[in-house]
Amino acid sequence: MKLRSAWPVCFVIVFSSAAPILAAATDKADPAARTPEQRKAALEAHKGDFDYLLGDWEFTSVSKEWGKGRGYWSAVRLDQGQILDEYRVVGDAGETYYVTTTLRQYNSAADRWELIGTDPGSGLQNFGTAQRVGAEMHIEQRFGVAAGNPSLWKIRYYDIQPDRFSWTADRSNDDGKTWEAKHLTIEARRIGPSRALEALAPARNKPAQ
Repeated sequence: MKLRSAWPVCFVIVFSSAAPILAAATDKADPAARTPEQRKAALEAHKGDFDYLLGDWEFTSVSKEWGKGRGYWSAVRLDQGQILDEYRVVGDAGETYYVTTTLRQYNSAADRWELIGTDPGSGLQNFGTAQRVGAEMHIEQRFGVAAGNPSLWKIRYYDIQPDRFSWTADRSNDDGKTWEAKHLTIEARRIGPSRALEALAPARNKPAQ
């Protein structure tokens, strides 16, 4: 095995300016134009889009930058429907090379999933959007902004099965003018069942006086 595949998967768009993202959101949907009934219907239709990711996974990866890698990926549904996941790249002796955490939430006004990721010490910079396209999930991301070398990624989850899925990402270093196909690919297989987390602060009766 050559070093590691140290870039995060999936999940997130890092960006140097919020303007392009806000413009895209405005073009996609005007929240005021969607009725409460439409938003409720959209949520019901899409709240399970990332259910395939729930549980524990072991993966192998091939990166054109880092070579072959391996690691673990776990996701849990929170009480209000958000998806929290952790992606960890490890060495042959189990040492951690890279780890990132992502929170995913469906936005019924914009009719898309939105994601925020965080790496140790980097704050909450990694914003992204995702949508289901047929039997696949597609994500757009920017990575590396904090380090001064931003790149645009287009990620695709495909061949999604109960016990496995495939993942591939094309990368652009010039804001989408040219693309490197299959910059990173991942093959994941399930090693643990789907999981959900109960409310951290559940509702309780008022204590007796």
